[in-house]
Amino acid sequence: MFEGLTYILGGLVLFGLGWAASLIMSGKKLKSAQSEAKEIIDEARKEAEREKHKVVLKAKEDWFNIRDEQERRIKSHQRKLDQIENEISEKEKWLKRKDNELSQKESKLNLDERAVQEQRDALKTKEIELNRLIQQQNVALSRVSNLSVEDAKELLLENLKREYKTEAAEIYKEIVDSAKENATKEARRIITMAIEKNASDHCVDTSVSVVSLPSDEIKGRIIGRDGRNIKAFEAATGVKVIVDDTPEAVVLSSFDPVRREIARITLEKIIKNHKINPQRIEDLVSHAEKEVDKLIWRAGNEVIARVSVGRMHPELIRILGRLKYRTSYGQNVLQHSEEVAALAGAMAEELKLNAKLARRAGLFHDIGKAMSQDMEGTHTQIGIELAKKHHEDSVVINAIASHHEDEAATSLISVLVCAADAISGARPGARRDTLDGYVRRIESLEKLADSFDLVSKAYAISAGREVRVIVQPEKVSDSQADLLASDISNRIKSDLEYPGQIKVTVIRETRAVSYA
Repeated sequence: MFEGLTYILGGLVLFGLGWAASLIMSGKKLKSAQSEAKEIIDEARKEAEREKHKVVLKAKEDWFNIRDEQERRIKSHQRKLDQIENEISEKEKWLKRKDNELSQKESKLNLDERAVQEQRDALKTKEIELNRLIQQQNVALSRVSNLSVEDAKELLLENLKREYKTEAAEIYKEIVDSAKENATKEARRIITMAIEKNASDHCVDTSVSVVSLPSDEIKGRIIGRDGRNIKAFEAATGVKVIVDDTPEAVVLSSFDPVRREIARITLEKIIKNHKINPQRIEDLVSHAEKEVDKLIWRAGNEVIARVSVGRMHPELIRILGRLKYRTSYGQNVLQHSEEVAALAGAMAEELKLNAKLARRAGLFHDIGKAMSQDMEGTHTQIGIELAKKHHEDSVVINAIASHHEDEAATSLISVLVCAADAISGARPGARRDTLDGYVRRIESLEKLADSFDLVSKAYAISAGREVRVIVQPEKVSDSQADLLASDISNRIKSDLEYPGQIKVTVIRETRAVSYA
């Protein structure tokens, strides 16, 4: 029994020890968990502080960026305001100067007017005194010569006529000779100026094409970054591209009309294409060349069919088609050649000659102009070479050679071709197509001047180098006329494009008319 109690007590002791040990372990785990939880909380707090710090820093950075952007905008607006203020200040200064100038001119005019009036009064007084003295002298002369004043006047005039008749004739001859000499010099000067002017206009008409743009923004795309696109375009086409301040337009410049047409078609395709790069430009140029080649071939075949000149070598057909893009003094050379062929054929039929050969000679007379950009020599020499190369008739070759009298005509057909060439070039409306542009420039100049309120009528004269403006005299003073002339000239500078300079003359005229 005692042994049983011992086991029981031992079990109780062991149980107590186990329970105590479990309590100790539970306490340690609790402390460990509490410590770990504290560390997690501390770490979370630190992380929260770091995030808070980051958010605060980001907010400050955004605030500073917004502040800097606002300051930049304010400075930009301030600069614009300063610029506008400076412009207004300059305009105020300019108006003050103009006002001072007008005041000075008005004062000077008043002084001049008083001086003129004083001179008029003095002259009137002297005239009265002079008339009185003349009457006294006439009376004295009448007493001395026993002649009346009228008889003495007739005698004096007769003597003067006899004395100066010979001298007057010599003076007249001198004046006439001088006038003839000056007229010859003036005629030569006018002819020289006309030749120079027409040569310049002809050069512009045959070396420039203008391509319209939907907007000025396209110019930047045509030029490309660092000019890559425009350089690739010029290299691929051989045409100079001029991108200037002309609104919604680009100018293509080249003496080769076919290359210029290829460039024009390519540029129109580029404008429609949203993606522009050097590789794309080369592809578009290749397509444009094929397109122009087809147009040339079609133009050559169509003119041959219309003129009825018979079979022709394909190379000559292409060369004739190239004339579609060539002009001479504003006249299309292919149309001119077709016209010469028709005229020469009609005249040959009337004279019972070979009309078909005459039409062929007329069609070929200017064929050298199609290749004048690619071959050395005049268009007549080039045309002769082409005709000989393709075994054309000797009459056709002679017509080409003689139509500018480089060689003598050896057949009647050559004479007819020369006459038809002169008729086609000289008929009204055949050449100088730039007259329309000239007329539009004159009309725009007159319209601009007429737009001012005080202007009664404006006339452009001297080929548009001067505009004369007639104002309403009762509403415009002399000083206002000066200011109006300045305003019109400033508007012309800003609104119109013109060569040289334009003189603006304001006319203020008052007329008094009476009938009896």
